[in-house]
Amino acid sequence: MKLGRMIRRAVRAVVPPMVFLGIAGYFGWNATQGDHGIKAYQQQLVLLDQAKQAQQDAATEQAAWRRRVNGLRDHSLDTDTLDERARAMLNLANQNDVVVPYDRHDPLY
Repeated sequence: MKLGRMIRRAVRAVVPPMVFLGIAGYFGWNATQGDHGIKAYQQQLVLLDQAKQAQQDAATEQAAWRRRVNGLRDHSLDTDTLDERARAMLNLANQNDVVVPYDRHDPLY
C-alpha cells in the first residue's frame, strides 16, 4: 500500500509541472518557429521590402513613360522635327528634297 501511495504522490508531483513545461515549450516553439512566429515575421518584412522596391521601380518607370508620352502631345510636338526624325529613322526622302551624299568620315555638324 505504501508503495502505491508513494507512486501516486510522485505522479501527482511530477505530472502537472511536466504538462506545464510541455505547454510552455509548445507555445515557446511556436512563438519563434511557427507560422506567425518571429522567423515568419522576418520573412514577411523581407517580402514587404521587396514589394516596396518593386512599387518604387514601377513608379519610376511609369514617370519615364509619362514624360515620353507627354512629349508626343500636340502642343509640344514640332512637325518639322518629327518629319526629319521619321525620315532619318526610315531612311526615306521626299521627291522635293535635295540629298547631299557625304563620306562616312565627314562630320555632319
